[in-house]
Amino acid sequence: MQSISLTTLAGEHLAAARRATSGRSARIIHGGRENALRQTLLALAAGRRLDGHDNPGEATLQVLRGHVRLATSRDTWEGTAGDYLVIRPERHDVTAIEHSAVLLTVVARLRP
Repeated sequence: MQSISLTTLAGEHLAAARRATSGRSARIIHGGRENALRQTLLALAAGRRLDGHDNPGEATLQVLRGHVRLATSRDTWEGTAGDYLVIRPERHDVTAIEHSAVLLTVVARLRP
């Protein structure tokens, strides 16, 4: 059994994101290339953004710390610590309104 403290990991990656020139830091905490399920902790410094990208499959976003905005061409959602969003299968971007850490869970579409 493997145990990870998301609280501790979020703090470490928020500190790394604030130091990084990109303003972000991430770590896959479960899954990877061979697995359909992947969970990634992503930290963004305030004002930083993940530019528009496609959803690779079913995805959810859980805000661990901070305040983020997820926007599509049709809709905008803002979440703070404790909020959870099922991400629609459409192009979207994510912006950190304040220093933020999120848990992104993706179940990728498998090719036959």
